[in-house]
Amino acid sequence: MKTNFKNSYRYFIRHLREKHRFSIRNQHTDTEVWYIYISPLNVLAGLLALVLVLFIIVTTTVAYTPILDFIPGYPGNKSRTMLIENIMRLDSLEKEIKNMQIYNENVALIMAGKNPVTRNDMQTADSASRSKNPTVGAIIEDSILRSQMENPGSAYSINNPDAARKTLRSALELFTPVKGVVASKFEPKEGAYGIRVVTTANQPVMAILDGTVISSSWTPSDGYVLFIQHSNNLTSVYRHNNEVIRKVGDRVRSGEIIGYTGSTQPDAAKKNLFEIELWHNGTPVDPQSYIVF
Repeated sequence: MKTNFKNSYRYFIRHLREKHRFSIRNQHTDTEVWYIYISPLNVLAGLLALVLVLFIIVTTTVAYTPILDFIPGYPGNKSRTMLIENIMRLDSLEKEIKNMQIYNENVALIMAGKNPVTRNDMQTADSASRSKNPTVGAIIEDSILRSQMENPGSAYSINNPDAARKTLRSALELFTPVKGVVASKFEPKEGAYGIRVVTTANQPVMAILDGTVISSSWTPSDGYVLFIQHSNNLTSVYRHNNEVIRKVGDRVRSGEIIGYTGSTQPDAAKKNLFEIELWHNGTPVDPQSYIVF
């Protein structure tokens, strides 16, 4: 048997380019159904081409499809992507912690009357030979600011809370809604949660601050009423309007026209009374304390 195998092997080696007849015959009739002439060299070339095509298909499938993610125990593209993202987050968090530490140390040095320090996030090899806490040279502006902050009589002194505390008026810079004369003052105990201003008819009513209209209604006693919600939980109410030109949900800016004065009441003596209310954290406050009429 070994002799036959050696002879067959030697025969194929000697006749690589010689074509042989490959046929398919019927089992029962022994008739030839199909045949083809092919050489051993062509067979080897076809096998190599098939292997190459299979290799390209498998490589492309693995590289451009998430098929590895479905193989149990194999770290696919999703796992590698999550690992890279976690490494980046960890690096960013480490930098933020270092920056926060430097910031806290500088604040402590400033409060102690010392100069702040500067540090590089990425230290080079020769940085060990340099000073660990290089200082920034004092400047004239810093000295002036420090003297103002430390002087008890200064308006900027940190030792004078009354001078440093800002009023709501100076912080918000409220715009005057209408021009006129104050007729009735703020008396919450008597049910007067705002002030009334005598104005001319059809005078523009302007928003006191940037905000959003949260209510627009009409009542026989107050005419057209507009509620505007501002930042810092401040709400302004505009009563006794003859017309409003803003609806619920509209954004308004400080000084923007939102309506016109004038009451729909038949009483002529009250038709030019305009009422403004300010509510801060659900509590009424005196508009005259923050608005100049």
